[in-house]
Amino acid sequence: MPYDDELANRIRQVVQGERGLTEKRMFGGLAFLINGNMAASASNKGGLLLRIDPAQTESLVTEPHVRRFEMRGKEMDGWLRVEAEALENDDALRRWVSRGVASARSLAPK
Repeated sequence: MPYDDELANRIRQVVQGERGLTEKRMFGGLAFLINGNMAASASNKGGLLLRIDPAQTESLVTEPHVRRFEMRGKEMDGWLRVEAEALENDDALRRWVSRGVASARSLAPK
């Protein structure tokens, strides 16, 4: 399944104008990177793949339609899968994507 073009365009609108912004196909989706660090991605499994501060993982996975990202059967702290149901309005999308941008900005540029 390809990533959701409409979601990718909505993410693009949120991050436009961010310093150091690039787009790259990653994890089967379209990722938005800040200074080479992934902030958010329109996932090929639907919804958003989001990079966050690992210390925030526990509190954020309690929100509806949010869970840890799984890679090769292992749940990853610092990575979330935010289902489309949690992104239905622009304010919600902006709130999630801004967390990813903040996380990417906190990392050393690549």
